[in-house]
Amino acid sequence: MEAIGIYAGYGDVAVVRDVSMEVLPGEIVALLGPNGAGKTTTLLTLAGDLQTSAGEVRLYGRTVTDSLYRRARQGLAMVPEERAVIPGLSVRDNLKVGRGSIDDAFDVFPMLRSLSKRKAALLSGGEQQMLGLARAIAARPKVMLIDEVSMGLAPLVVQHILDTLRTVVDETAIGVILVEQQIRRALAVADRGYVLARGQIVLQGDAANLSQRSSEIESSYLAGPSAATPLSSAMSNPRSEAVVRPNDRPH
Repeated sequence: MEAIGIYAGYGDVAVVRDVSMEVLPGEIVALLGPNGAGKTTTLLTLAGDLQTSAGEVRLYGRTVTDSLYRRARQGLAMVPEERAVIPGLSVRDNLKVGRGSIDDAFDVFPMLRSLSKRKAALLSGGEQQMLGLARAIAARPKVMLIDEVSMGLAPLVVQHILDTLRTVVDETAIGVILVEQQIRRALAVADRGYVLARGQIVLQGDAANLSQRSSEIESSYLAGPSAATPLSSAMSNPRSEAVVRPNDRPH
């Protein structure tokens, strides 16, 4: 999946501007940034829930303008920030709603098997997140868009979910775009990353190199309303060469 110079937003307001990014099969790509940076808007645009006002989205090399449900039929899955479960249904019935095998879903997160008769509303936040992810993964998508998997969860639960996601990607060659604010945890399981600030990509590169600069990224881009403070004068121009190369080292 690839975005090429996309502009998108709500009404006449462009929330993301000139965003270009891609995810390849078997990759986890972290999309990082502060609240309000445009991360969710980017995912919704890639998913087809929002349409671009300029630029294009490509799925398997083909430009797509289809709605979300049509892209889902083509192998795209999205796990939103809100828990993607139906509270009044049991775990098993939630999985029946999905397009994949219930047993495949239980294989992703085996602990769900013992909770199969419990209503989703009675699950912990981590269990609900596992349920939503398991249902999406069991459908065997080619591309997954995941929004804030760690929201409101304990660190050990987050780590278990991210480690499982890494294993699934390695075994199935799904391409994953992972929106996350916990930069260090995200980059630990990602292959590459993009940093989004005020609707534009300001930094991108290999996850290992971005991890070496995580303190700079956190202070410069993830610190709050002024999160677009440049790492260097070159970064003040969003079209400048704000790319971490493989040979870059932290300053």
